[in-house]
Amino acid sequence: MKKKVLADLLVTFMKIGLFTFGGGYAMISMIEDTCVDRKGWITHDDMMNVTVLAESTPGPIAINCATFVGYQQAGLAGALAATLGIVLPSFALIYLISRFLDNFLEITVIANAFKGIKVAVGILILEAAVSMIRKMQKKALPRMIMAGSFFLMLLISVFSWNVSSVSLMLTAGAISLGAMIGGKRKQKGGEEK
Repeated sequence: MKKKVLADLLVTFMKIGLFTFGGGYAMISMIEDTCVDRKGWITHDDMMNVTVLAESTPGPIAINCATFVGYQQAGLAGALAATLGIVLPSFALIYLISRFLDNFLEITVIANAFKGIKVAVGILILEAAVSMIRKMQKKALPRMIMAGSFFLMLLISVFSWNVSSVSLMLTAGAISLGAMIGGKRKQKGGEEK
């Protein structure tokens, strides 16, 4: 039974790794569609949490997501199978391209294909963002943090301010933690009365 789960994890994440261009953010919607909607390996809430954790920890977001899903299904062996599955196709393709094709991007057909892929990647990333926003809690604080972060990042990009995105994430985390602690204290104070 465990071998079947490991094989399923490996093959599933190999398909995701092989057919998703554009890096981790583009893979999020495909990981969610496969692991939440089709396979039922994790819930939508798990996917939201793992995306936040994967973004906050070192390493590519798609690999971190795959590792989490694999670990949820089959422990350490599942984490290794899912991680290998998502990494192997990209590694093999890049190795083959670098080994056998000099000036790969100078081939007209390939260059034009990559121009089209850029548009598709943008749409995949936008789809993942819209999907996460729809599933976000309908509370004011998470929406205010999201909107504030979006506009702050937009201003930082437009005006080329030197602000670390890590400091924005830490600030948002501190605000959320403070709100959670404040809400629990308020709830506890209401129960005591």
